[in-house]
Amino acid sequence: MQVLFMLLLLVYNAPSFARDEPDSAATVIIHTELGDIRAVLYMKHAPVTCANFMKYVGLFGKEGGTFYRTVTPENQPDNKIKIEVIQGGFNPDQIDTAGIRPVLLERTSKTGLSHKDGTLSMARNSTDSGSTEFFICIGDQPELDYGGMRNPDGQGFAAFGRVVSGMEIVRLIQHSPANGQTLTPPVLIHSIDVIEE
Repeated sequence: MQVLFMLLLLVYNAPSFARDEPDSAATVIIHTELGDIRAVLYMKHAPVTCANFMKYVGLFGKEGGTFYRTVTPENQPDNKIKIEVIQGGFNPDQIDTAGIRPVLLERTSKTGLSHKDGTLSMARNSTDSGSTEFFICIGDQPELDYGGMRNPDGQGFAAFGRVVSGMEIVRLIQHSPANGQTLTPPVLIHSIDVIEE
């Protein structure tokens, strides 16, 4: 009886991360020169954004890419609202720019996702302009959700997954040498692989 009580106590006190995770339907590993980042994609919650990301993984994942941007509290002096992310994308030499089609923005108000520590999200400029570039949050970043004002249009960004292991690599990339927000040199992504589970 005491053993059962202890097991129930362990389950109840388990990190909320496990209980609060949305259903995922795909796992990817981003193999970087500094180590691996493993992430789940929330296919049911953000199907358009996930399908877009998976399309480019299928086409260009073996060709790799780079993490080329780091955003820290110190390197965004002109931004009233500060965030912490690293941003990367697929190898531009392998991408036929004529074939890139931006996807509709899946707002967090519709998907139910939010920009928490380790969230994968689609980079964009204007609304509905996301394509091949993505970022990973370091720490919770509510100003990137719908209604947040990091982007002045208030539409937020399309969260579509979350890192489940390798956040130490994400932080290592964030604190790599940089000129302003530009990583110097960029951190190489050797490949992005889909894991069958």
